[in-house]
Amino acid sequence: MRLVMTEPAERTDRPYPRRWWALLVLCLSLLIIVMANTALTVAAPDMTRDLGLSSADLQWVIDGYTVPYAALMLLLGAIGDKYSRRGALVLGLVVFGGGAVFGYLADSSTTVIAARAVMGVGAALIMPATLSLLAATFPRAERAKAITLWTATAGLAIAAGPVVAGALLRDHGWSSTFLINVPVAAVAIIGAFVLVPPSKAGHHDRIDYVGGVLSVIWTGALVYMIIEGPHFGWGAKAVTAAVIAGVGLVAFVGWELRHPRPILDVRRFTGRRFAGSNLAVALFFLAVFGAFYYLTQHLQFVLGYDALETGVRMLPLAGAVFVGSALTGWLTPRVGMKWTVSAGMVGGTVALALLTRVDAGSTYGDFVAPLVILGLAIGLALSPCTDAIMGAFPESELGVGGAVNDTSLELGGSLGIAILGSLLATSYGDHLSDATAGSKLPASALDTAQDSVGAGYAVAHGIGEKAQQAAAQAQRAGDPQQAAQLKQQATELAAGARQMADAVGSAFSDAVAHTSLVGAVILGIGTVLVAFLLPRREAQAPEPVQTQEREPADSTAG
Repeated sequence: MRLVMTEPAERTDRPYPRRWWALLVLCLSLLIIVMANTALTVAAPDMTRDLGLSSADLQWVIDGYTVPYAALMLLLGAIGDKYSRRGALVLGLVVFGGGAVFGYLADSSTTVIAARAVMGVGAALIMPATLSLLAATFPRAERAKAITLWTATAGLAIAAGPVVAGALLRDHGWSSTFLINVPVAAVAIIGAFVLVPPSKAGHHDRIDYVGGVLSVIWTGALVYMIIEGPHFGWGAKAVTAAVIAGVGLVAFVGWELRHPRPILDVRRFTGRRFAGSNLAVALFFLAVFGAFYYLTQHLQFVLGYDALETGVRMLPLAGAVFVGSALTGWLTPRVGMKWTVSAGMVGGTVALALLTRVDAGSTYGDFVAPLVILGLAIGLALSPCTDAIMGAFPESELGVGGAVNDTSLELGGSLGIAILGSLLATSYGDHLSDATAGSKLPASALDTAQDSVGAGYAVAHGIGEKAQQAAAQAQRAGDPQQAAQLKQQATELAAGARQMADAVGSAFSDAVAHTSLVGAVILGIGTVLVAFLLPRREAQAPEPVQTQEREPADSTAG
């Protein structure tokens, strides 16, 4: 097969003619790395049963992807800038696909966590490469529209992950949710060579590897602390990680301020537009990932939907993201990003506030309005922020710019799951304890039920099975007195099962409401800070001068 020859993105002043097809490849690459996390939320119960995962194991199956993903993005983004952005994308897809095959073959918690970590490394190559290639391929006049479609794809992936995973889980095991990534990655690799133009920075300065390593240390330690502390307690591991993160951050900032060609010029964070945009991205994904974490659990455990049904019921969020993205593409040039971003963050706060009304009697209909409002908010706010962050970097540092945007996103998401997830667990345990106070249920069963909503319903199911066994024994009993005792035992156990199930559902619903209130307060305060930081209007920066040196115009060039 003869590959189509592709000119480097920086070779000429005219726009790349197949740039919209190239965007499709970039969005496809983005789709699978976001879906890798959201699909896992519905596959987790099956995985837990098959592998016998503890709550700690399951947490690290989820977050084993996050640590390398967040820690490596800045360094790998800079390497992609210098050597080849398209090469970084293709290499990332290869690594990601290899990790997916590894995950498909995994048969223990250790191997699944290792596979997720490999996929995280691949994602750290892919994510900044998609944004840097987008910015290098599209002229500034079209860049905001392209970034809007990129952001809408991320919103689609959040909701599409559970749908795809749910469809697979109806006829296949949890490992199929790993394998589905492989053909998509293969298509994206071919598309990258055929449709995405080569691109790299015009300069050949040495990379600031010391700054890059320091960024890996402090970011990795920070994410580890965010995961370890809230979920497993502030013991030696979490405290050590916190110290390393703090010292590493100070060392990183000090080094970057003194280095003549830093991997990231930290002075950019003194700019109100840049700082406000990064804060908005982090806070938004704190709210979105946190809410997604407990909404999928509520739909599956409390309302009783299976994996596919849960995914389908998250689709209003994805549709609303596309509508919000279309609105922001029309509004932002007219009123300025300050107002669209602020409106989006207000919308996100309102969505979380509506979730505070959730109770034991809530149905799916009570979740539709919050999901739609949250989707509209994502579409309104995130595209202008990403455009502002990428616009703060020269063409030679687009990979670093993409990495900064994506690190803010990933840190926010990690904080959301850690903070809101930890709060949810604590609130659920407290409410369940109150709901079962004075009951005749065994103390051991109550302790187990407090671990999670899934454990709570498992305990209720176990008590129900004992009731059925007692009823069956009563029917077989020849002694009338023994039969009467067994019937009484079956009746008491059945009542206990109903009481436990009702208490678990009520406790988790109350926990969702309480957690949503805290999330709304966090996002509301953040909205005020972001609105203060963002300038009212800012003139569009001129298109940076291209300094790309000529390179071979063949289909395999970087």
